[in-house]
Amino acid sequence: MTKAHRKPTQGAPQTGSPSRRPAWHLWPGHTACPQDAGLGHSASCASLRSMRRRLSFCRAPRFYGVSTFAIDWLSMSYMITYIPLLFPVAWLLDKRGLRFIALAGSALNALGAWVKLGSLKPHLFPITVLGQVICSLAQVFILGMPSRIASVWFGSREVSTACSIAVFGNQLGIAVGFLVPPVLIPNVDDVEKLAYHISIMFFMTAGVATALFILVVIVFKEKPPHPPSRAQALIQSRPTEEYSYMQSILRLLHNGNFLLLMVTYGLNTGCFYALSTLLNRMVIHHYPGKEVNAGRIGLTIILSGMVGALISGIWLDRSKTYKQTTLVVYTMTLVGMITYTFTLSLGHLWVVFLTAGMLGFFMTGYLPLGFEFAAELTYPESEGISSGLLNVSAQIFGIAFTIGQGQIIDHFETKAGNLFLCSFLFLGTIMTAFIKADLRRQQANLDNEQTVSKSLLHLCCAPAISSGQHTTSLLSRNEADPF
Repeated sequence: MTKAHRKPTQGAPQTGSPSRRPAWHLWPGHTACPQDAGLGHSASCASLRSMRRRLSFCRAPRFYGVSTFAIDWLSMSYMITYIPLLFPVAWLLDKRGLRFIALAGSALNALGAWVKLGSLKPHLFPITVLGQVICSLAQVFILGMPSRIASVWFGSREVSTACSIAVFGNQLGIAVGFLVPPVLIPNVDDVEKLAYHISIMFFMTAGVATALFILVVIVFKEKPPHPPSRAQALIQSRPTEEYSYMQSILRLLHNGNFLLLMVTYGLNTGCFYALSTLLNRMVIHHYPGKEVNAGRIGLTIILSGMVGALISGIWLDRSKTYKQTTLVVYTMTLVGMITYTFTLSLGHLWVVFLTAGMLGFFMTGYLPLGFEFAAELTYPESEGISSGLLNVSAQIFGIAFTIGQGQIIDHFETKAGNLFLCSFLFLGTIMTAFIKADLRRQQANLDNEQTVSKSLLHLCCAPAISSGQHTTSLLSRNEADPF
């Protein structure tokens, strides 16, 4: 949480004074406010980051004359940079706030995009690597924003939906990355033509990244004038001296339910990273010359996942069944992965599209569930730290799974590589069943509703009681002295 968040504010809860409504009641429903711009920025920047990540793979081995393994490392650079930089960036999020993080992330996004424009010659692959690393630095700032923006700007009945929309934007970028490169960059042997088409794509992403940075500078706000929920009001009213960044991390690492979630989230999302990185290679192995369809299959996974993520968020806001929903979605992800594994080699692309869509619906739909479940289990700790630790787990498992599955595919076959992922999804499903639904944030909001109800009841009944006491006193006097 930021320094500003920890200072007492005028909107801090005043439950002891029923004459004044608590500040969080000023935000009963979602309206078109500055938080829309903040959420939109998080989604859009994540989209651009994910899209550029996919753009780097299209025809790159041929253009730069490097191996597919070197191209795989362009993707894994995002995972590698995130791990050591999580804690410094989470500390900055606590100390400097959401606006600073948004500005830094969007600025690095734009810088990395322009650097890549200097790599349009076959011998300039190191410049591409540099641009990719700068973009990977941007993702460290951006990935932790969805759950934090949702908690700071949205009430208890909207927070999960808001988080899912931000994740929705991230998946939209991956979807565009699967779809656009095969369309914009034709499968030609002429290096000059290839450079021309790649330059168009790089100019487009650089232009969008720059526009996003300008948008953040103009419209992105730190926080609303009043806390949107009781849980957020309690955090913002906590004195600064009571908060310790290191103690917060230690409390998280001693939270058994959160540690279980961190491992299971890493297993699921790591499988997704490996699958999306190696998808083109697996599809083309079984369907030679179908590069465009390989991109469309990836697009199907992501689009169905976007629907799953949005439905998950809306369902959580309505039901608050975090544990049950997470377990069901995790189990269906395992079922989807097994189905996809055994249908990939059947020779029917329409079947692959169908099973890939089912897999994506649950695998990607799990992402906002993990963020929101973590926020519940770890309240009142900073959402930036909890979501960051989830992402670190995902990056670690993503690197291991991408390398492991890639090597299995090279030495055996795609089915063996996918079964490798299935085994870890099975482990994650079992571990998820042992997570206890300790919904601390929900309990804080529930306690507030009960407190406010009692205050209103006291306010309404007090005049009646006073009037009744006055009437009884008059009757007693009249009986004692009728004249």
